[in-house]
Amino acid sequence: MPIQDRFNTFTAFVKRGYDRLLEAQQVRLAGHVEGLPMLALLGLVSGFVCGGIIILFRLVVEHGTAAVVPNGSIEGFDSLSPIARLALCIAGGLSVGLLLQLLKSRARDVGVVHVLERLDYHQGHLPLRNTVVQFIVASIALISGQSVGREGPSVHLGAAGGSLLGRLLRVPNNGVRILVGCGVAAAISAAFNTPLAGVIFAMEVVIMEYTVIGFTPVILAAVSSATLTRMLFGDDSAFTVPPMASGALIELPVIAMLGALVGCLAAAFIQLTLLTNSIFGSKPIWLRTLSAGIFTGLIAFFLPAIMGLGYETINGLIAAQFGLGLVLILVAAKLIATSVSIGLGMPAGIIGPTLFIGAAAGAAIGVAMGAFGWSTSSIGFYVILGMASMMAATLQAPLAALIYLLELTSSQTVILPGMTAVITASLVTRIVFGRSSIYRHLMLSRGLDYRNSPLSKALRRIGVASVMDRDILQQAGSISGLQAEELLKLEPRWILLNDPHNRLKPSILPATDLARHLNELQTNNAQWNKSPDYLDLYKIPAKRLDTASVTIVATLQEAHEKMQFEQCEVLYITGAHGESKRRIYGVVTREHIESSYRV
Repeated sequence: MPIQDRFNTFTAFVKRGYDRLLEAQQVRLAGHVEGLPMLALLGLVSGFVCGGIIILFRLVVEHGTAAVVPNGSIEGFDSLSPIARLALCIAGGLSVGLLLQLLKSRARDVGVVHVLERLDYHQGHLPLRNTVVQFIVASIALISGQSVGREGPSVHLGAAGGSLLGRLLRVPNNGVRILVGCGVAAAISAAFNTPLAGVIFAMEVVIMEYTVIGFTPVILAAVSSATLTRMLFGDDSAFTVPPMASGALIELPVIAMLGALVGCLAAAFIQLTLLTNSIFGSKPIWLRTLSAGIFTGLIAFFLPAIMGLGYETINGLIAAQFGLGLVLILVAAKLIATSVSIGLGMPAGIIGPTLFIGAAAGAAIGVAMGAFGWSTSSIGFYVILGMASMMAATLQAPLAALIYLLELTSSQTVILPGMTAVITASLVTRIVFGRSSIYRHLMLSRGLDYRNSPLSKALRRIGVASVMDRDILQQAGSISGLQAEELLKLEPRWILLNDPHNRLKPSILPATDLARHLNELQTNNAQWNKSPDYLDLYKIPAKRLDTASVTIVATLQEAHEKMQFEQCEVLYITGAHGESKRRIYGVVTREHIESSYRV
């Protein structure tokens, strides 16, 4: 045998072995406990991958900003002249708009809302194109000082990293969802150096469910991302929080008042964002982002503190460096600038600005209480409570906000006042003003909604490969008597009928119906199987079931939706990649789905 033929034979052998290994892993990952070790390993890997992406994004923004401002500071926009600040915001808004205008509308979808949409409607498959667009336009927006945050883009980049890793390794879709959560946790962990808050944020805001199977890989992703971040940037968190005491229990009414005030601000922030979006959403994207740049630039002309991330301003608020009048101006200016910018479509985040608004609101309460002598706590204590409350009310994520507060302060004394402020703010926003998470409202504005019913939650955690019935054989519609007997000796439960001329739709025939028909023929004619006539499996008396195909990486939620769309009771399962697409792995029935949901 020539060397080339031997090499080709060896290559084919290795490929078949790899495909079998891959198929075995896909079946294992489709289940619950069986797939946990592999998911844990993938979670650890995704944490390093996604953490690296977020670090790269952070370095691009920081070095780009340092190159723009005269003093080289990453937030030194106040060192620019008023005219330069206005020009920078306008140039940034126009650059972002022109770049997005060149793209198709689907390629412009970025941010947390895009991640939620892809999770709910596309099984967590985030396109690489949108990820690259998010990296570029968010970098331009932040470097040009727009009143937005980097956490939203980080969530998109991290989620996309997890999604792309899962698809590269051909992980089933239920596993891809978990890897998206791993990427989100890694992003928040790297952005704030708060790994536990990253885990809770991923589970509460993005995946929106808590399971042991999901927690393990997500925790590992947050840990590995935080480890990578601390190796490069040290152990310090995003904000400088000195040790602080919580004060007396008599201050709880004041803290509750702070929570109520922040709840009102969160509702106003959401309402103004949606109002701006509804009024200007139909305008060309370049005109909207240009308008956002002009609007932000006009405010920054007089108040440069609203530009960029605002972390230095938050640190100043914690250190009580501002008077009451300036603090109130900061609250109003940042709320208006950010809500208008996001409503106009500026492709960046809202988490950082909500922390800024909450910090300023907390500082205002702290300064006022101190002026009247009604407070024994520091102003920084109220600032931290305001940050957590605004985050909780705007995102409707109280647990993530509380964990973030605890990690930020490293103090158990903030738990009771933190719970008071966070829950009060969340209740005021939801009950008094009827507002849920801003991400849900933005999804609704796009004609989308969370598909988060108990049935959907249960079904999307399970892959079809873990419940499929493997006792299936594929057969042409015409078969001789002897072939039918040989077929039944293999003891299949299902027979997939395929018309070689593609004139008839695929159907599934229960093997028991074929066996019963053969018995009837045997009763009527003992020599029937020696007849040259062929049996038409499409016409024999049997309960043939209409069917459609679904891939082995699909979840039970996808199978359920496919059954509803095709109006069938059973699906046959094919491979998802390459030559395996022609292979039939098994069938999944409506009974399989219902029993999995009941369990």
